[in-house]
Amino acid sequence: MIKLANLCYDYPNTCGLDHLDLTINTGEFVCLMGPNGSGKSTLLRILSGLATPKTGEYWLRDQAITANYLSDAQRRQRLHQTVGMVFQNTDVQLFNTSVAEEIAFGPRQLGLNDAEIAQRVTDCLHLTACETLRDRVPYQLSGGEKKRVALASVLALNPEILLLDEPLNGLTIAAQQQMLTLLQRLNAAGKTIIMASHNFQQVQAVGQRFIIFNSLHQLDADMSQADLQSQPERQAQLMTL
Repeated sequence: MIKLANLCYDYPNTCGLDHLDLTINTGEFVCLMGPNGSGKSTLLRILSGLATPKTGEYWLRDQAITANYLSDAQRRQRLHQTVGMVFQNTDVQLFNTSVAEEIAFGPRQLGLNDAEIAQRVTDCLHLTACETLRDRVPYQLSGGEKKRVALASVLALNPEILLLDEPLNGLTIAAQQQMLTLLQRLNAAGKTIIMASHNFQQVQAVGQRFIIFNSLHQLDADMSQADLQSQPERQAQLMTL
């Protein structure tokens, strides 16, 4: 589904990603691991079309995702219907006057009729256990509630791929488990999940595949859950991130 070849990305004063080669298949639950600043968030921004690499190629199925491709509003919208992203700081993502309006915003931009928009809002509220939050103001919610509402607003576009940048940060243990259970359900329903995390203990039981970056912004390892479980030294390394 996703293929990256020799991908490089630079920030003004530092490297973001250094010659990344990676393939992600449909239906995988992938955890991006590595120390802060190693390239996890940069990769998610590129996959979502919010940034374009300095060099290298990004293919989504048979379509090259380039700066030229993203310069067209309709093509950019198609990408965002396929690839949805939940930001680490959900406050930059939530801006409507109520949770229901937040979830309805994306479908409304697609030009869906009122009945279909209402159905998507109801379905996404139910799926993310946000029914009681329908009329609440998003910025007044707790951290866990904001994460679920942000996810609901992304799911309202029914993307095939979900990108999540540190979705468990700042959540209580109960809220973390609620989020992980929801992501597992979405993955079981066919969604491809790509989640950045620095906390191996939180995600070790749910990730099917672990893509590990090092401090040089390079791919350090690409391991299945079974391979990782057989390497206690690698597990110990990830516990220290």
